[in-house]
Parts: sequence; structure tokens; C-alpha cells
Amino acid sequence: MTGRLFVISGPSGVGKGTLISLARERLRDVVVAVSATTRPQRPGECDGREYHFLDAAEFERLVGEGAFLEHVTFAGHRYGTLRSEVERRLADGESVVLEIDVPGAREIKRQLPEAVFVFIAPPDLADLEERLAGRGANTSDEIQARLAIARDEIVAAGEFEHVIVNDNRERAAAELESVMRAAMESEGAPR
Repeated sequence: MTGRLFVISGPSGVGKGTLISLARERLRDVVVAVSATTRPQRPGECDGREYHFLDAAEFERLVGEGAFLEHVTFAGHRYGTLRSEVERRLADGESVVLEIDVPGAREIKRQLPEAVFVFIAPPDLADLEERLAGRGANTSDEIQARLAIARDEIVAAGEFEHVIVNDNRERAAAELESVMRAAMESEGAPR
């Protein structure tokens, strides 16, 4: 039996990673795909655990070979989802979660329309701004830039099968778990 592919997207700061972690605590055979990157490995990180760390030439070679389901350049580094990483895990019967941006989700939808697409939305932009500011990791200008991107991403929510508003972490995680469980248990569902 093959697993299901879940593509989780939404604005920066909306809590995608937190909801995925909470939902995965309650689900068996669900893994998060390990992305590839050209950014330097940080202390404590392990190749193959946090990322597959590649040099720029290797990353570009893999792009040329069509080895990525999607890839982007962000802050001067390349990031991408390796097709082999996802296909191997699905074939092993594991369901795979990808936490990616809206353009990446669109690219995966083009290639793998049978995946389950979930958009995590904030209750409103003021809530998202408060969350971004609360991180303490961004300047005011960076927060405003992220909010501008978020406005465009929120408009794209209608492109997703499921939209979950993260107005309450426990409730939203339970809803994500429910969506994932239903897809994994549905008989005859495309895998």
C-alpha cells in the first residue's frame, strides 16, 4: 500500500509547522519530507535530517535532471523538494507532508494533482502581524514585506481543497489531523 501526499501551505508565521507537529503526534506513518538546500549546515544540524545539504553545482545538476518536484531561491540560497525523497517514502507506505509556499504548492499540484492540498490561514492580517512581531526575529520592514506576500497568498486559499483557519492551535491541529486521517483511510482514494 502506498501513502498519501499532503501539501500544507499558508503565509509565513501562520503556524503551519506547529499544526503539522501536533497532527503528526496523533497519526502513524506520517513523515515530513526532508528538503534539499544550498545554505550552509548550521551547528547541530545533520545532513538528511534537517535538510539534504548540497553545493550549488549539485543542486543545479539535479534541477537540470528534473529531480525536484519544486524549487526556489530564497535569501540567496536554493531550496527544493526532491522527487526521490517523496516517491520512496510513499512507496514504503508512509504518508508524506510537505510544508511549502504557495508557488511550490502550485507546482506540485501541476505534477501530482492527486495530493491533498491544505491551506492554513490566519483569522485576519492583524493576528498574523502580531504573530510575526511576537517571534522577535524580524524587523518592522521585514514584517511588512511578509504581510504583503501574505495578502497575495490568502487570495490563493481558494485554490486548495481544504482551508483551516488557525484561530485556535488545538482546534486547528485537530482539524488538520481529521483531514489527514480521512484521506489516509478513504477506500479507493488515489494514493
